[in-house]
Amino acid sequence: MALTRQRLERGWSFQQHGSGSDEWLPVAEVPTQVHIDLLANKKIPDAFLDLNERAVQWVGERTWVYRVDFVAPALAASDAPLISDLVFEGLDTFATVSFNGHEILKTENMFASYRANVSNHLKPGENNRLEIVFDSALLRGHELVKQHSHEHNFLVRQTEAGRVPVRKAQYNWGWDWGPILMTAGPWKPVFFEQYTARVADVWAQNTVSENLQTVSGTIFAKVNGNVSSETKVELSLELQDKVVVQSSVQVEDGVAKLPFTLQNPELWYPLGYGPQTRYKLTARILGPGGRELDTLSRLTGFRRTALVQEPDAYGKSFYFRVNNIDIFGGGSCWIPADSYLAQVPAQRYYDWIKLMAEGNQVMIRVWGGGVYEDDALLDACDELGVLVWHDFQFACASYPAYESFTKNFELEARQQIQRMRWRPAVIAWSGNNEDYQVQERYKLDYDFENKDPEAWRKSTFPARYLYEHLLPTLMAEEDPHNIYHPSSPWGDGKPTTDPTVGDIHQWNLWHGAMNKYQEVEQLTGRFISEFGMEAYPHLSTTKKMTSKEVLDTSVA
Repeated sequence: MALTRQRLERGWSFQQHGSGSDEWLPVAEVPTQVHIDLLANKKIPDAFLDLNERAVQWVGERTWVYRVDFVAPALAASDAPLISDLVFEGLDTFATVSFNGHEILKTENMFASYRANVSNHLKPGENNRLEIVFDSALLRGHELVKQHSHEHNFLVRQTEAGRVPVRKAQYNWGWDWGPILMTAGPWKPVFFEQYTARVADVWAQNTVSENLQTVSGTIFAKVNGNVSSETKVELSLELQDKVVVQSSVQVEDGVAKLPFTLQNPELWYPLGYGPQTRYKLTARILGPGGRELDTLSRLTGFRRTALVQEPDAYGKSFYFRVNNIDIFGGGSCWIPADSYLAQVPAQRYYDWIKLMAEGNQVMIRVWGGGVYEDDALLDACDELGVLVWHDFQFACASYPAYESFTKNFELEARQQIQRMRWRPAVIAWSGNNEDYQVQERYKLDYDFENKDPEAWRKSTFPARYLYEHLLPTLMAEEDPHNIYHPSSPWGDGKPTTDPTVGDIHQWNLWHGAMNKYQEVEQLTGRFISEFGMEAYPHLSTTKKMTSKEVLDTSVA
C-alpha cells in the first residue's frame, strides 16, 4: 500500500484543564497556539494593544487541552502489515498525548517533531479521538530550576531563570524587543499516516572539487516500515527534468546509499555571485513488481564553502568563501516573525526574504532566542540565494549540561541538522547567541587551554560542553561538510569584544558607549554578526501611534 497522509487541521476544540467547565471552544484550524484561539473566542483582549499584555499573563500559567475526532480509513487487503502513525511536527511544549484513551506520547521540546505508532489503538472505519494536554511551560520551568539548583546556577541576562531549562522559544518569556506571551498548543501541523514503508529522509553528502569541475559524494535515503529483501529504493538526481544520476539500491539497516560523481556540475551561488541552480533529489521505495510505495523529493544545490580564518595584519580573518569567491556577508539578523508563529503564512516569509534580496542583502543570521526557522523562509533563501547563518536555540544565559537536559537537546539538534543539511543556503551553524558574554559577565569558569569536555560539564560554565564538544560531534556525524562556529560572538576563546578575531556583536550606537552615528567606522571587528541601532517602529494597522508611543524596534 502506498503511503496515505491525512492532515488533521479542522474539527479541533480546546478548553482550560481543570476549570470545572464542560464547555469546549472551537478552534479554527491547526497549527495554532492558545492565545490565537482565546482571542478568536473573545476570551482575551488583543495582547498587542494598549497594556493588554499584562491582562493575558494568566494564560501562560494554565494547563490547556486540545482534542479532535476523525474517522480512520477502513483497512484494505495488503501484502504487508499496515503501520498507522500520528505525526506531530511541533508541540508547544510539555504535552501528554492520548489516542482513544491510551497515552501514546509525552513531550518536553517545542523544537522536536514526534511520531507515535497507534496501530494497536486504531478503530478503522470508525471515529477516533486524539487529545493533547499542554502543561504550563512557565510553571514547569520554575520546577526544573528548583529540581536542579543543586547542580547548576541558572543565570540569565534577559528575563527570568525559568526559561533556561525549558526547550522552548526563549523570547516567549519576553525580550528587550518583544512581549511576554507564554504560548502553548499544536504550533505545527498534525498528520495521520498509514503505510507499509516510507521514505523518512533523503539527502546528499558531497564535496565540490577545488577547481569546481567535479562534485562527488553519496546520496542517502532513510527508510522506515516493513522492508523485505525484495524492497528497493530508486535514488536519482535531475537537472531541468534531465536525469543525471539514477540507480535502484538495496536497503541495509534502514538506509539506502548511492555513491555518485558529476563532471562539470552546475553550482549554486549566493545572490549576486552567480545562479541559484538546484538539482531535484528523489528517493522512491519500490515494492514487489516495482509498485511505488512512497516517494520524497527535494531541491538541493552543490557549492564549495569555507569560513576563512587566517592570520593577517589585523589579527585573524573571518569571512565566507563560496565556490572560490570571497563573499561580503551583508545582511540582517532575524528574530521570530511573530509572537504567535502558528499564524504566519508561508507567503509572508517569502515576501520578507524577497525584500532582503531586492535590497542586495546576501546573508541572514537566525538568532538563537527564537526558533529553528520555518521551511518557507529556508525555501525562499534557497531560491533567491540568501545565505543562512543559523544559531542553535540558546540565548543570553548560562545553560546546564545535566544528563536529561543534554539528551533532550541532542534529539532537537540532530533533527534540525538533518532537516537543513540538504539546503544549499544554510552555510553555517553557531552554537548560541551571546552565552559567552554571560560567562564573561558572571566570571564563570573558562580556560581555553583546557580541552577536557567532561571537566567542562563539572565547571560553573557547563554549556561549553554543548557548544565546543556535543554540537561539533553532532555536526560531524549529521552534516560533516558544513561550517560550525561555537558561538556568536566568539573568537578562539578571547574576549567576545576582541575586534581582531572571530565575530563580534556591535551595539555601541544606541547603548553601551553610545557612539555618534558618524563614528560608526570606528566600531570595528573582523565580522559584525549582529549590529544594532534605533529604528522606526512598524506601525500597527489597528492603532496609530503618537510620537510619545514610538517603541524601540531594534533587532535582537
